[in-house]
Amino acid sequence: MYAIIETGGKQLKVEEGQSIYVEKLNAADGETVTFDKVLFIGGENVKVGAPFVEGATVTGKVEKHGRQKKIIVFKYKAKKNYRKKQGHRQPYTKVTIEKIQG
Repeated sequence: MYAIIETGGKQLKVEEGQSIYVEKLNAADGETVTFDKVLFIGGENVKVGAPFVEGATVTGKVEKHGRQKKIIVFKYKAKKNYRKKQGHRQPYTKVTIEKIQG
């Protein structure tokens, strides 16, 4: 059984036991989180939401928080001597999916 959920403005396909990286969530390490924006449940009996499946939830456990590798944002205008270099590290939360209900 798998599900497609929406979190952090992104859609993710998840299965039980899978570890996923999502946008930073407001939950402590070891805490249980519930995703209620379930778009699709696949498996033996398929359920498609319009836009979300009624009563379907996906629960997971927060493993850790962190920040991704640094990316460089470099702005440049030719012949104007304008250069601006800036770094960015996006925060994330690692979640292990425990149960898909629906």
